[in-house]
Amino acid sequence: MNPTANPKRTLSGARRAAAALLACLALVQPAARAQLPTLGDAGDLNVSAERKLGERIARELYRDPDYLDDPVLSEYVQGIWQRLLTAARQRGELTAELDDRFAWEVLIGKDRAINAFALPGGWMGLNLGLLSVTTSQDELASVLAHELSHVTQRHISRIMAEENRKGPLMLAAMILGALAASKSPDAANAMIAGSQAVAVQSQLNFSRDMEREADRIGFGVLTQAGYDPQGFVTMFEKLQQASRLNDNGSFPYLRTHPMNTERIAEMQARQPMGRAATPPAPTFEHSMMAARAKVFSYPGVDGLRALVTEAQGMDPARLAPARQAGVLYAAAFASSRLRDGAGAAQWLARLAAVTRGDAGAARLTRLLEAEIALGEGNAARAAALVDLAAPGRPEVLLGSQARVRSGRAPEVSSRLQTWVALHPRDATAWQLLASAYTAQGQTLRSIRAEAEAQVAHLDYAAAVDRFRAAQELVVRGGAGSDHIEASIVDTRAREVQSMLREQALER
Repeated sequence: MNPTANPKRTLSGARRAAAALLACLALVQPAARAQLPTLGDAGDLNVSAERKLGERIARELYRDPDYLDDPVLSEYVQGIWQRLLTAARQRGELTAELDDRFAWEVLIGKDRAINAFALPGGWMGLNLGLLSVTTSQDELASVLAHELSHVTQRHISRIMAEENRKGPLMLAAMILGALAASKSPDAANAMIAGSQAVAVQSQLNFSRDMEREADRIGFGVLTQAGYDPQGFVTMFEKLQQASRLNDNGSFPYLRTHPMNTERIAEMQARQPMGRAATPPAPTFEHSMMAARAKVFSYPGVDGLRALVTEAQGMDPARLAPARQAGVLYAAAFASSRLRDGAGAAQWLARLAAVTRGDAGAARLTRLLEAEIALGEGNAARAAALVDLAAPGRPEVLLGSQARVRSGRAPEVSSRLQTWVALHPRDATAWQLLASAYTAQGQTLRSIRAEAEAQVAHLDYAAAVDRFRAAQELVVRGGAGSDHIEASIVDTRAREVQSMLREQALER
């Protein structure tokens, strides 16, 4: 997420924090970068410190209005991300220490800017603008593999090492300065300008050696994961072409990762011998997810109507079925957000016909139909379309939401309890569990679930407040005879208070 992509946009607190981080990392002078540590050297910043720095930024990104936890898109991106992580482990690029200590999470932003970035500690940022311009899963995987390699090779730590040991202190000071200015855009802009405006604009200004290393290792991870290596070439070529046509700030990835012809040629040279240089074929699933990304990143009425207009003018004879599915998916979802129920139903019917022979695409169509029904207030219809017992996160969350709204909260609690036990960092699931408990009059459990949702987003102060509210409820006797839950609240309150104290010491 690039805070300078549009100078007229007021920066949020999270964007100012990210800008401060990126400015600090880019302050290394060219002369210093010429003396980079040996590739693979971790630098002076240890794993624990890097993880904590990443958490400080991630905490603000969670609060950013552009942050999006969409179960359908998140599941799709996570599926690619996990395959790449597995490949990195198999190749020995991801060490056991980094694997255990780093977060390895992708945070999605609704921003239309074509951008992706790595943060300290294994956090990754992905704008929907980038996802929406990809035409295949392989292209998206190539970007994620490249960014993953920046993290596994400790490039951030190595850049900070070039500032000797002042890097972590400077970084912390700049982040705090950005956050302190959150109520004053003028002060924030002055701070950013004073922190070297060119450095902010260039974001993570990795050296050319680091970019080449990320290309080389990312290419190996991509192919190990089973993706088409031509995705690297077509993605680079697409970004290079975009830079020629449009350099108005909407393509920050082009400035942080210069798409020079040498790098493109090197990726082309790495292709298997004798293989035709044909772009990876689009799949139903990717086309539909790219369409979903467009709808989320085009929130205005005009943008949504344009997606519907595209479907109206589509000639099925000239488009492959997978691309048809993307256009129809966007039209159905956009019509729903425009409150055009009849239009949404029309596009859904055509989408169902196109995707009938593909199980994955049919599932996405059914989930969209349920989501549209829920948006129209037909919770019973949505619940009937979604199997709560299915293993997928979209089914669990959408099915739970539909059942709570249709007065069937008791069906939800047990399923969500099992889910959060396996996925304790799923803030959305915790929040839905809180709603289910509230609907059943289980106030103590509801407050505790709300607290756990805050913990999952690293907001320990807010979590402590909720745990204290739960403890006060117990003291007043409002918890009934739920002694086990009261004991859990006390234990978790002490644990999170300890995390909060540690967080305060970091400041």
